Amino acid sequence: MRPADNVDAFIGALAAVEPGADSTNFFDHTVPENALRRDNLALYLQGMLERRPSILLVGEAPGFRGMRITGVPFTNRTIFEGPANSFGLFGPGKGYVLPPEAAGVAAEPTATVMWEVLAELGVLPLLWSAFPWHPHKPGQPLTNRTPRPSEAALGTPFWHALAELFAVRTIVAVGNVAHRSLLRNGLDAPRIRHPAHGGRAGFKSGLEQLLLK
Repeated sequence: MRPADNVDAFIGALAAVEPGADSTNFFDHTVPENALRRDNLALYLQGMLERRPSILLVGEAPGFRGMRITGVPFTNRTIFEGPANSFGLFGPGKGYVLPPEAAGVAAEPTATVMWEVLAELGVLPLLWSAFPWHPHKPGQPLTNRTPRPSEAALGTPFWHALAELFAVRTIVAVGNVAHRSLLRNGLDAPRIRHPAHGGRAGFKSGLEQLLLK
């Protein structure tokens, strides 16, 4: 199945995927609370279409304290509440809504680092994941795990569709999982350090070098 080239169809296709027993599709139409996440993702994609990004950063997978809650790649509840630098995308009055389960959940740190670095460099790429659903340990939904190659392959049509919809000039792998996914699809994309686990400096310098080319 190939997602169609518009935001609503894209999200509908994303919500229809059954990613497996140890993964959560937090866009699934059968769960009423997921409507908030679908609406949030639509707001983000429409906002990015207006900003016409030329770069697509493909990360690994959503975390249970980040996109799993918000529905938007590389975000957390504090970013939705209005960070100092989010290029006018987030904050009060933008229409994003946090689900009730976000209360009391610690903010996903990778998302915070991502937006801090983007603000420092003054660049706003489109953000996505190789596996755009939440992979977790079996029976432990409030955990994270690395997606398997077969799972990353399930996400391939979606980053392909976004690259076409946004007509990006450059696709960049953020970390090894994303890089292997892109390579398996014949795309020898540049790879930069993932910002998680102390990778802030490497992520920033890698992205900075790409911007200078």
